[in-house]
Amino acid sequence: MAFAALVLGNVAIAFGPLLVRLADTGPMATGFWRLALAAPLLALIGWRAGFRPAGLSRATLILLCLAGAAFAADIIAWHISIFQTKLGNATLLANCASLLLAIYGIILARRLPSKAQALAILLAFGGAALLMMQSFDLSPRHFRGDLLALLAGGFYTLYLLAMMRARASAESWMALAIASAVAAALILPVALAAGEKVMPTNWTPLIILALSSQLVGQGLLTFALPHFSPLVIGLALLLQPALSAAAGWIAFDEAMTAMDFVGAAMVMAALVLVRLADRPGRP
Repeated sequence: MAFAALVLGNVAIAFGPLLVRLADTGPMATGFWRLALAAPLLALIGWRAGFRPAGLSRATLILLCLAGAAFAADIIAWHISIFQTKLGNATLLANCASLLLAIYGIILARRLPSKAQALAILLAFGGAALLMMQSFDLSPRHFRGDLLALLAGGFYTLYLLAMMRARASAESWMALAIASAVAAALILPVALAAGEKVMPTNWTPLIILALSSQLVGQGLLTFALPHFSPLVIGLALLLQPALSAAAGWIAFDEAMTAMDFVGAAMVMAALVLVRLADRPGRP
């Protein structure tokens, strides 16, 4: 069950960018609905599991609010990037959050990175640079989209760090519900100020996005994470950019060049190396 949850969670999240493009609301408004529709269901699951928000300490609530703010910034940057670069690039570069977490761990430990960690960092930044160079050759708009996807990865790193701290004293479903609600409340005024279309005429992509990416995707990943080694988690995460690239090719004819494949392979290899180097007992 845990392995099935791990795979299905990544598959559900991977098709999120496709649904964002299919929605007839603005990119930020789509992010608002993704969170706003899922938050009550997440809270209901947490409530049925026996968790009550009144039991949270003030420090934990502050952490969840900070997590929600970082998640809002992540969703805004990532959803805009989905319209300004290839789906595969947007997903792959946003997944560099795991590498940023590894770098944060190195800084926190106050020691030089291992050979594997150093190689992973070089591969990731080299691959990201190659992807962005290819995008810039195709269109400056693609280049801006790649930069926004990288920025989203940075905000997602902050979100994960806050959630890791909050999860020490909060149940996963209710914690995710609170962070989602905070993020939705922050995204809505930004979408309105930007003049985006907020009310959809077709609810189907938004409902599917909320149920798949937020409820099923994030929920199943939260359930599966404690059951596997970092290497297995890392390999499973690679499903996302691969499936997103396939979706972009099928739905929008976004063919990848040979250099795109090289850059993507470099970033994927970096993600695997980071988790290999992070295994318990590895020097």
